[in-house]
Amino acid sequence: MSTTGQAPIRRLPRAERREQILDAATQAFARTGYSATSLDDIATEAAITRVLLYRHFDSKADLYRAVLDRACLRVLEEVRGEEYDEGSLVALLDAAATDPGGFRLLFRHAAREPEFREFTDNITRLSTELTRRSLARRVPAGPWLDWASAVIPAFTIEAVIAWLDAGQPDLPTAADRINLAIQGVIQAAQT
Repeated sequence: MSTTGQAPIRRLPRAERREQILDAATQAFARTGYSATSLDDIATEAAITRVLLYRHFDSKADLYRAVLDRACLRVLEEVRGEEYDEGSLVALLDAAATDPGGFRLLFRHAAREPEFREFTDNITRLSTELTRRSLARRVPAGPWLDWASAVIPAFTIEAVIAWLDAGQPDLPTAADRINLAIQGVIQAAQT
């Protein structure tokens, strides 16, 4: 133990320490949101000093952006593809299960923070475009295609967050049930 009564901080390579901080920040921000989370909260969660935190990030906003960037990258890596197919929904559920805190931050918390809303807006725009391309073969151009293209991504994100909140029950069944609801939206847009 150190003379301050705290356990000594173990030296980690810079990249590992950064990941440790991002993991801790994700958990802290996911618990209380951006505004209610202090850098002290994150330093405590990471079991490091605030000084060490500042060696990696210039500010709380810089750290939050890094957390959102990482969460966004993880989702995009998992869900890859220019077409919506049967594996897309399972991939999205996998991404959410791998990083539930990051997923919630990206799609729930960031959407409520004006300074960071662009993360959610960009993913929403891309998801809507992808959905439109996939639906264009099945739904005639016009207001119902516009409606379904906006509703399906929004519903899917909310369904995945509800699945996380419910304890992540049976992933294959969850994907099938969410897909049934999506098919209902498509059917409604077609008629």
